[in-house]
Amino acid sequence: QVQLVESGGGLVQAGDSLRLSCAASGRTFSSYTMGWFRQTPGKEREFVATISRSGSSTSYVDSVKGRFTISRDNAKNTVYLQMNSLKPEDTAVYYCAASAYDYLSTSRHAYAYWGQGTQVTVSS
Repeated sequence: QVQLVESGGGLVQAGDSLRLSCAASGRTFSSYTMGWFRQTPGKEREFVATISRSGSSTSYVDSVKGRFTISRDNAKNTVYLQMNSLKPEDTAVYYCAASAYDYLSTSRHAYAYWGQGTQVTVSS
């Protein structure tokens, strides 16, 4: 079991950048595939990005490719989401998630552990 806490959300203007952080508890962080999801009212939680245990592999939803970068620092038990060129449609609550499976998944059902979420609002 792992506890996740997101931070770094806020209100920014279109075109700005923001970096989200997700701090994990415990000593087994490197054994989890990590992901970022986002959700707006009335919509299902949407996959954004995922990263392998070692950080050697990543995957992104098409809408954020070239703008967002997921990374991790296993020594710090932290995963990051660097968001550049933000758009109003990026506005959502962003969630960090951990999966015990050793593969990259775009499905929220593969992730058993979730953070509380952090709000990202992008104004036009």
